[in-house]
Order: sequence, then C-alpha cells, then structure tokens
Amino acid sequence: AEASGLQRLPAGVFAPLTASTYGSGELLRAALDAGARTIVFGVGGSATTDGGAGMLSALGARFLTEAGEPVAPGGGGLAALARADLSGLDPRLASVELVLASDVDNPLTGPKGAPAVYGPQKGATPDDVAALDAALAHFAQVLETAAGARAAEYAAAPGAGAAGGIGFGALLLGARFRPGIEVMLDVLGFAPALERASLVITGEGSLDEQTLHGKAPAGVAAAARAAGRTVVAVCGRLTLPEEALLRAGIERAYPLTSVEPDVARCIAEAGPILERIAARIAEDYLS
Repeated sequence: AEASGLQRLPAGVFAPLTASTYGSGELLRAALDAGARTIVFGVGGSATTDGGAGMLSALGARFLTEAGEPVAPGGGGLAALARADLSGLDPRLASVELVLASDVDNPLTGPKGAPAVYGPQKGATPDDVAALDAALAHFAQVLETAAGARAAEYAAAPGAGAAGGIGFGALLLGARFRPGIEVMLDVLGFAPALERASLVITGEGSLDEQTLHGKAPAGVAAAARAAGRTVVAVCGRLTLPEEALLRAGIERAYPLTSVEPDVARCIAEAGPILERIAARIAEDYLS
C-alpha cells in the first residue's frame, strides 16, 4: 500500500483501469539490492487491479501488444496483451524466500475475484469491473504460454486476487502464500498472550462478508477457538448473520451502530461509543 495504495492517488480521484503496481516491484528490487534473503511481501490497500503486471515489469518482465509495444499501465491495458516475456526477470528472485502475506484468499478472477470484490472500492464502475475481470483472465491465459500450466493454477489459488491481483504476480515469482494474520500473530506473540486470556476481543470497521475471507478478525477467532477461548467482536457496522459469526468462531458481535444508529456520529464519536460497548461486554462476560 505504501507503493501502490489508494493514498498515493490525488484525494478523491480513483484510477481503477490505469493504476499500476510498478512501485511495488521497485520495493522488491530494493530489498534484493539490500541483500535480503527472505522477503515478507505484505499486500493490501492497493489502488490497483493489474494482476501484478506492473510489479513484474519493474522486475524485468515484458508485456507486449501485437505491435511489439509495451501494454499501457494498469489492468485496463492488459486487454491488449499479446505476448509475455519473463526471461528478463531478476535472477536473484530464485535465491530468496518470498512470502506473500495477505488477509484475503480470493482468486484472481470470477465472482470472488479481485475486480468483482474489490474493484468498486477502487472506483471501478460495473462496466470497469467486467472489463478488468476479462483483462485479468486474458492476462492469466497469455501467461500460460510464457510460464506453463502453473499460471492457471496460480490464478485460481487462494491469495491470487489479493491487492488487485498482485498476489497472482507474486505466486508467479515463486512466493509462498501465508495468511497475513498468521504472520502478524507470530510477530505480536499472540499464542503466549492467548494462554493468559479467558476472553478474546477482536474487531474491524465493517464486519461483513469480506471478513470471512481471511481478514484479521477471522484469523484471531480461528486461533482463539482452537485454544478453547471465547471470542467476541467489536465493529463499526455488522452485516453478517449470527450463524455466519458462529461458523467463524465469533460468539457475539457488538456493532457501534447498536448504540448509535447514525454512522456519521459513530465515526465522529467513536471513543465514547466504544466505552459504552466495552461496558456492555464487561456486563455480559466479566461480571
């Protein structure tokens, strides 16, 4: 997100068809230049839906039109892709361990793919979503010629659709997919903290269908449930039914909107409302 994220765009100006992951490839190249032997590539929050084409280009790949010219940046430009040349990829990539850390497990394309699920958050209209989905499917198909049948396997693999499909590009580089929440739980020492806990409280701005695809609350709940701990969630808004929460290992959710129905006030007065939610959780579970 620091290289290819929404915050890199001018305020309020989206670029769903043209935003590129080239900068993320530059970051990987900088890590190689610095002598990294293991790279944890954390992806998410991107402005892009280019399947990682920009990233691969920054690392030496070439994506060409029928006329032999480089395709235009962004997912939209991939519709004109005729040939992919991966022979120029940085050879140092073969000697590093690359970990793709993502909080989503979506495939590259289709109803659960990057354009359909995350494109609208990046300013994509329904027509843009359809165009991007077709372009990424075409991208994967062309890469089968360059990289073999594994390209199709990677396109359907969990995490391929992360950050506008940059997960797909990372898998092509030999990355090992690992849920981002697992990486973070290791770093934060979650397991020993869990041993001392009787109640686990997790949270997210919007507890919705996307949460179930590997986002932090689902990962926390899975780890806590495995240890026999009760899990509740605090969120700004809740759209998941109770049965979906229970399947995810969350016994109960406490949305701020249950205290204050006005979302604008929830945002403006989040602190005091959270205090009221915390008191309710204490009454329900700690009294």
